[in-house]
Order: sequence, then structure tokens, then C-alpha cells
Amino acid sequence: MTLSASPRPQSGSKQIQGQTKPTVVIIGCGFGGLEAAKALSGADVEIIVIDRTNHHLFQPLLYQVATAGLTAPAIAGPIRHILRKQIARGNLTVLMGEVTSIDSASRCVVLDGGEHLHYDHLILAAGATHSYFGRDEWAKYAPGLKTLGDAFTIRRRVLTAFEQAERETDPDKREPWLTFAVVGAGPTGVEMAGTLAEIAQHTLSAEFRRIDSRVARVILLEGAPRVLGTFTEDLSKRAKEQLEMLGAEVLAGAKVTNITAFGIHYDLSEPQPDGSNKVSSHFVASRTVVWAAGVAGSPLGRSLAKSTGCQLDRAGRVIVKPDLTIEGHPNIYVVGDLASAQSYLHPDKPTAVPGVSPSAKQMGRKSAFNIMRRMKGLDTQAFRYFDYGSMATIGKRAAVAMLDLPWGNKKLKFSGFPAWLFWLFVHVYFLIGFRNRALVLMDWAWAYFSSQRHARVFPDPHALEPNAVIVHRDPPATPPVP
Repeated sequence: MTLSASPRPQSGSKQIQGQTKPTVVIIGCGFGGLEAAKALSGADVEIIVIDRTNHHLFQPLLYQVATAGLTAPAIAGPIRHILRKQIARGNLTVLMGEVTSIDSASRCVVLDGGEHLHYDHLILAAGATHSYFGRDEWAKYAPGLKTLGDAFTIRRRVLTAFEQAERETDPDKREPWLTFAVVGAGPTGVEMAGTLAEIAQHTLSAEFRRIDSRVARVILLEGAPRVLGTFTEDLSKRAKEQLEMLGAEVLAGAKVTNITAFGIHYDLSEPQPDGSNKVSSHFVASRTVVWAAGVAGSPLGRSLAKSTGCQLDRAGRVIVKPDLTIEGHPNIYVVGDLASAQSYLHPDKPTAVPGVSPSAKQMGRKSAFNIMRRMKGLDTQAFRYFDYGSMATIGKRAAVAMLDLPWGNKKLKFSGFPAWLFWLFVHVYFLIGFRNRALVLMDWAWAYFSSQRHARVFPDPHALEPNAVIVHRDPPATPPVP
């Protein structure tokens, strides 16, 4: 079965009001897919956007949902509502469904119901998923944070851990419930660890009778020598200091070797005076582990590689040409987290494009721009990424920021309260829709002055996850070895 908004001519293009229009299929409505759809909406093309969910998600603030600081509608909006103006123009169709494979020979994508959807141009913006570095069995014990479902799972596990601690009368059995481990000290891990420490120290400090939430441990484990490795060393050091001021424990050089329902095993590498490293093995009993250590390209990248012979990098991302297409298929573009791309801002010295939302937006717009150039018979252009800097929030009044200045190849670096204010207004500005901005500002203002988080509700865990690890109260007498 072939899906089409109207009968498709033999050429594969759609016939609209007597005119033949090429069809552009966009897979994924994250930052890259959304920008591509908007940029193409005024072109003489038929656009079909496919996403497995009905909403666009502002991922940089997803950890706020996971830690009960924001509700889901504050950072997510229905795709159809966001693109309502483009839909009204009459050339954009939105479909909710999952693309299971790509058939480049017949120029079709296959949906979860078996339907075949034709394209003349394809933009693959399917994003990324979690990578457990070959240890996928860790996923059930250490959920990652990519979707609203992930955020709800983490929120439930964090809040339920405090509830289980309140029920536990044995101090030794209570301690693992009050120990929270975050694996990976990139921006997401740092933000999660800092917020968990704030919850324990302030939000819940007066709400339990049998326990004192302030004794909870929040441990951040990072395999590299320092946190926020993409930032400068001085900002990395400042971030570590701010985390420790909030009460979090930072373990740099800690490589996880195993994760179970009862805790986390890791090897800690410590520099010695003679220049060598001493490696020691450790186990931390923890019933709540959050994974923020690795990402991998969407499985659709493998499907594309199988169909087209394109190359993937070690993380499963599609290696693209300078114009964001793949070798041998000038009508297939890959953008966002799924693309292993380089920036040609300086053509003689291309640089790797980071997997962040600004780069996804710019790639989405560039892919749309190149499609329109090809339709006019013009050569496509190489992608040029404009990096405006990086930011990471650590907690209330604590953040680090590194901004690229437009002159002198210099960076503006600052931290603490000024960086936190800057981070706040930048994220509010980039949220989609006035209602979302207003909601977030009100929620953050309330949290700032009261230290409270109003979104601390979750459905019955037994209804959602009948076999959830969190409900098993009694670990074995001896924790399992790696």
C-alpha cells in the first residue's frame, strides 16, 4: 500500500491542481525536522512530516520534567498546532507513525502498518537514542533521558525512592534508597545531579517524618578526567565546585563496570605523584541510577545504511557529505543527532558539528535550502555551523556559560548567578509558543522563591510497570559482583 495525499503520477510526484509537485518526506519532528518543514512550507512542494509521537519536545529542559520542576505541556507542544499555519497553506501533511525501514531503490519509506510512502526528497531527522556501550541490560536499571516517557519514569523512581526510604525501618536497607547515582557528566548529567541535590536539600526537607531527605547522597560518575569535557578547563572546575556546594559528590575518572537492581560497580582511576594511575574497584548501593553517559544514532540509520550503502560512525550516526546528503543519493539528507556532519564555516579547516539543538536547527534549514536549490537546477551548498556557545545549569543560581564572540576568535566565559540568569532567559526565549514561555517563567519563579516543585505526581507504578525494579524492596544479603 502506498500512502499519498492525492493520486501519485508514475514519476512519483503528486499532481496538485494540474501541476506536478515533488514530494519531500521528513522523518522526525525534533528541532531539525521542524525547521526543515517550516523552511519548505513556502516552496512549490508537497511536504509530509512523520513522527512516532504527536508532539515536538524541547529536549534541553526535559530533565526539568524528570525532576518535577516542570509539567510536560510546558516543554512540549502538539506538532499539528505548531505547524497549523503551514498546514493551512495546503501543502503540508502530518502523520503520526513509526518508520520501520527505508527503501532507497523505490524511493519509499515503510511505516509501522506496512504502508509504503513515496518521496522525491527525503530528510531523515530521526534523532538519537541511548547507548549503553554494548551493555543494554543496564537499561532497565538505569533509564536514560530522551523522551517524555523517560522523564516520567525517572520522576517516578526518584520520588518513589524517598517514599520507600520512609517505609524502611532498617538504616542499612534505607541507605540505598537515599543514594542516587548519575552516570555521565555532560550537560544532562550535571543538570540532573545538581537538581537531585536541590530536591534532597530543599524541596523535600520538611515533608517526611521518619527520614531526613538532606542526608541523601547524589553521586555523579564520569569516566573522563573532568566534568563537562566540551567546556574549557576553568569552567569545568567551576562546575565541579558548584555541584559540590549543592551537596553532590563528583567522581571523575570513574568507569562503570556493572549496574544491577541493587547498585553500581565502577573502577576509579586516581593520578599518583609519580605520574601513574591507581585503579581501584568500588560498589555503591543505590536503588536509583540515571544514565546520561552515551548516545547512539536512531536505528533508522542502520536501515538507511543497509538500503544505500552509506557509512556509519562508531555511534551509529550517518556520515554525510558537506551538503548533508549521503554518497550516491543526492536526494537523501540526514540532519540533527543522526548526522555525523562537519561544518565548513572555514572551508580549509572543517570541524565536527556537535549534537546540540542549534546545530539541528541549522541543518534542518540548510537541507530545505539545498532541496530548493536542486529544484532550480543549482548546486547545493556546504553546511556551515555557527556556534554561539554552550551552557549548562547546575542548580538554582548556579550555571556555567561559554559564548563565542564574533570578533577576535575569543570566548566569553562566566559562571554562577549571571550564567544561571542567562541560561534561564535563553531557554525561555527558544521555547515554542507564548503559553509555554509564560508557564515556564511562572513555574521557575515559584520554585526560585519557595524551593518547591509542583509537578511531583506520577501514576500508579504497578499499572505502568508491573515488574518495575523500584517495587522490589529487599536486596540479597550480598550485592551481585560485576
